[in-house]
Amino acid sequence: MASTKYIFVTGGVTSSLGKGIISASLGKLLQARGYTVTIQKFDPYINIDPGTLNPYEHGECYVTDDGAETDLDLGHYERFLNITTSQDNNVTTGRIYFNVITKERKGEYLGKTVQVIPHITDEIKRNIFLLGDKGEYDFVITEIGGCVGDIESLPFIEAVRQAKWDIGPHNSVVIHLTLIPYLKAAKELKTKPTQHSVKQLLEAGIQPDILVCRTEQKLPDEIRKKLALFCNVANNSVIEALDAETIYDVPMFMHKEKLTERVLTKLKLPSKTQPDLEQWKNFLLKLKNPSDEVNIALVGKYVELQDAYKSIMESFIHAGAENDCKVNLKWIHSEDIETQSAEKLLEGVDGVLVAPGFGERGLEGKIEAVKYVRENKIPFFGICLGMQCAVIEFARNVLKLKKASTTELNEKTPHPVIDLMEEQKTIINKGGTMRLGSYDCHLTRGSKVSQIYHTANIQERHRHRFEFNNKYLDDFEKAGMHAVGINPDSNLVEIMEIKDHPFFIGTQFHPELKSTVANPHPLFVSFVKAVLKHKQG
Repeated sequence: MASTKYIFVTGGVTSSLGKGIISASLGKLLQARGYTVTIQKFDPYINIDPGTLNPYEHGECYVTDDGAETDLDLGHYERFLNITTSQDNNVTTGRIYFNVITKERKGEYLGKTVQVIPHITDEIKRNIFLLGDKGEYDFVITEIGGCVGDIESLPFIEAVRQAKWDIGPHNSVVIHLTLIPYLKAAKELKTKPTQHSVKQLLEAGIQPDILVCRTEQKLPDEIRKKLALFCNVANNSVIEALDAETIYDVPMFMHKEKLTERVLTKLKLPSKTQPDLEQWKNFLLKLKNPSDEVNIALVGKYVELQDAYKSIMESFIHAGAENDCKVNLKWIHSEDIETQSAEKLLEGVDGVLVAPGFGERGLEGKIEAVKYVRENKIPFFGICLGMQCAVIEFARNVLKLKKASTTELNEKTPHPVIDLMEEQKTIINKGGTMRLGSYDCHLTRGSKVSQIYHTANIQERHRHRFEFNNKYLDDFEKAGMHAVGINPDSNLVEIMEIKDHPFFIGTQFHPELKSTVANPHPLFVSFVKAVLKHKQG
């Protein structure tokens, strides 16, 4: 246990300060110095996972290779560090209590009274050390969701206090992220909220080692000294975190502030090497100096909360940089297309992505969007429900099956071109029961996607219950929409494409979940390239 070092990231003053980005940035900087790193997120809500949460509640539900439905911060971890995470990297209060209650029902506590301390905190600590005990990582960074002082976060904070004691000195560091607000009327940065936040952490028995201070203005030396004095940290352990133009600037900001050096010094570890950040710098250079730009419409159901499509947004950033091009996203609510028109709302865009989603609301608007781009030869990319909408539109307007639909929308449709998967028909529980995680897909030789991937076999991540109905496959193939990606074990259709089109690809899987800074996803890269070509005529 002691060979792995543990970094705990807590937050105070307000939520949404960016603990996930700070954690991912520190992980990237440690990686750049030759260390192996993984990051986990502890969420204080009682849902066992975010899989049943409405996107408006919690933003995107991120899915890992092993089928875990997790917090969107795990997407940041993977995109920054170019690693894969798993079920062990995201733990909720719900899962902690579920595990403890399950053990109690099995009689594993030998008749003892089950309590928050020690049983709940022991289960939290078990999950803290789970990744470190594998012996694969030099560092495990643990982000504690919510704010210090929140009643639901108290067991996690107590578990961190105990964990520090368990592993002994110089094996852990606590980084506390706070806000230093700027009062325009007084023209002053105020430290009092941070002082109170640290005081709450001290009352819980934890002395933060490093303060990371979110701020709109640079921190003067006197402010740093004041924070150090009142919060019991060294002057050089007060780290400035200025608002950034892009989240991908944050690792460079933290490098400049010497956050990594402070962590390594606290843990009495060598730096190993000077950090190798050339690839990251090159990415930022391309990101900030594009030679062209394109306008892509994202047609979705949850566009009021852009975090619902976080991985798609970031994938476009990666693909844009790869193409030396800025991608401007135009957010289109699919319900607006139903009340207005696709032609009016999509006029002037260079490409269209129809986004994932669940339920019947806004579905007809997505179908209308697909019809418009197919007929007008505008590059199209459909993901999950987006692919299913492309199938329905083609069935209605090319195969002339006017009442074709998905049984998600109409259980009595005479032409269920999209239907509930057979194994899903007997499932009652909603949590964790979809087709989740990484599955194999075989690509048709000569297809556009096989040329994009440069291989015949791929693995991609899924999250769905409904699938293409293979009873209609021959009709689609004859009419020009081809199933070019098939799961070899179940024969389920994974990718549909139309060849006589600048770019018309729909995927049942979620390619956005595997795009990283180091490895932009080839489908997004190729889509942006096609959009750029279409724009240039």
